[in-house]
Amino acid sequence: MVSRPHAPIALFAYRRLDHAQRTIAALLANAEARGSDLIIFADAASTAATEGEVAAVRRYLRGVSGFGSVTLVERERNFGLANSIIAGVTEVFRDHDRVIVVEDDLVTSRFFLRFMNEALEYYKDDERVASIHGYVYPVDQPLPETFFLRGADCWGWACWRRSWRLFNPDGHHLISELRRCGLTRQFDLDGSYKFTKMLEDQVAGANDSWAVRWHASTFLQGKLTLYPGHSLVHNVGNDLSGRHGIDTRIYDVELTSAPIHVGDVPVEESRVGRTAFINFLSRRPSWRNPSRFFAQLIRRLARAT
Repeated sequence: MVSRPHAPIALFAYRRLDHAQRTIAALLANAEARGSDLIIFADAASTAATEGEVAAVRRYLRGVSGFGSVTLVERERNFGLANSIIAGVTEVFRDHDRVIVVEDDLVTSRFFLRFMNEALEYYKDDERVASIHGYVYPVDQPLPETFFLRGADCWGWACWRRSWRLFNPDGHHLISELRRCGLTRQFDLDGSYKFTKMLEDQVAGANDSWAVRWHASTFLQGKLTLYPGHSLVHNVGNDLSGRHGIDTRIYDVELTSAPIHVGDVPVEESRVGRTAFINFLSRRPSWRNPSRFFAQLIRRLARAT
């Protein structure tokens, strides 16, 4: 495979210092970090109560080194997660044709950047492929080395300028098109996950998810995302620390200790991968631990005061 300069890494951070430190440390464990430009988008505080945490994160980020270069963009106003990611990715594409996107609660394998860069290069001219994803659910069934699913995803991903142009922030239009085309059940993975409801809630203002709009935008175009058979990303933010976080262990994974081979897989949606995802999501518990629920409620009340 022809070697190319590594894709820039866009990292989105806010107020969780310990999470940001773990994310940076994991990226630095990748051999490709030394040749990768890191562009950090640090959001501003949303309330006076979070100003101290945001300031602590920014102090840490100003001292980050070990990458090819480090650019820190400190927002002067609070963008919120969705606007921060949409604006940040769009800004990166002004100067680059590809990007790797990481949020500040993702711990990556030391082979994460290798996989992302190799896949970005391998599929750069294949219009069927919209993005590359690093996380895969802890499914029970064996998965191929890599496989494709229709749509896009959000826990450690990469794409090209050509595919980001497909992103439509208008949730109302997206859900109308899904209904008009009779795709809502397929979009919901045969009812195993309520993506349509998430999109409806986004339109109604009940959430501000950029990810479901990215997924819907590519899904409607029939585009594919490449997944690894073993996870290269672990989300450590499902601990009530995030503004939109939950407290759960069901998505926890063991990071792969070996590199993932890119290529030699049909560029079509994998029946095995889709079935494995449906089976995993269908088994998710519909209840929550009461102690976790009340802990979450108390923390939300504390942040509101």
